[in-house]
Amino acid sequence: MSAQRLPPLRLFAVFEAVLRSGSPQRAAAELNVSQPAISQAIKSLETHIGAPLLDRSTRPPTLTEAGRILQRAVTEGLGRITEAIAQIHAMQRVSPGSVTVACSVGTATYWLMPRLTEFYGAHGDVSVNVMTTAQGTPPITPGIDLAIRYGLGNWTDGRVLTLFAESVVPVCHPSLRQRVQEAGQGFDSLPLLHVNSGEDSWLSWRDYARAVGLPEPRGTGRSFTNYVQATQAALDGHGVMLGWESNTSDLIRRGRLVVLPFPRLQPKEAFYLVIPPHRADQPAVRTLADWLSGFAGSERPVVQG
Repeated sequence: MSAQRLPPLRLFAVFEAVLRSGSPQRAAAELNVSQPAISQAIKSLETHIGAPLLDRSTRPPTLTEAGRILQRAVTEGLGRITEAIAQIHAMQRVSPGSVTVACSVGTATYWLMPRLTEFYGAHGDVSVNVMTTAQGTPPITPGIDLAIRYGLGNWTDGRVLTLFAESVVPVCHPSLRQRVQEAGQGFDSLPLLHVNSGEDSWLSWRDYARAVGLPEPRGTGRSFTNYVQATQAALDGHGVMLGWESNTSDLIRRGRLVVLPFPRLQPKEAFYLVIPPHRADQPAVRTLADWLSGFAGSERPVVQG
């Protein structure tokens, strides 16, 4: 497909909103359009692509193989666009009330962005730009006012404040948990979803099994290059994921993912907020930093039976 024949970019934005929100209804509310308009946009995108993106024979509809391929591209592509816009904003610095936060795409998608609505309700004069990295520890580069990092907290490029501890437990779609229970599957035979991040601090299934005293899992399962892709696969019922509390707690509260009856592991790493010295005195930066620091110790694991 040539650049001239690419579908309108708004169709990709609608597709991403449906995937991220979990339903056309929620996407319609987020984009302030009608649900039929969302459905029509998805059908129009399918026409442009030449393949169905959703399997509508299931309830709720699930991604087809073509849909999963496009989902990966759209997630990465919009993430790059978001990063580029954030960099441009950082260069412009036209507003003293603008703050740029760097974090991983998983942290941005599942932890930070859902909480910014509350922040804007109390601080409508502060504009927050989010710059994401695929994985790893976001660096403090020019234009970055704050960084949310996962690690041991031993960085030296800014003031380090503890946000919250992390915990990890296997999670999956409710329908998959029911099938696993009915089949009497043990831990070592679960259909697993793997994230190959290349980060030493990112627990693998083998690391988790050894740490909690479970048998090592057999088979390879499905592998992904980032947490957002693996989470989407879990939401589609394709396997069991290592659920990091920071990224899955909201999905569990909403019933879109459920906890499996295996031990919860708390890594030695935690989430921290890093404030570079050259931005610490800026009023907008202090406002957001103080608000984020309010989460210190307030995040609690979601426990299910």
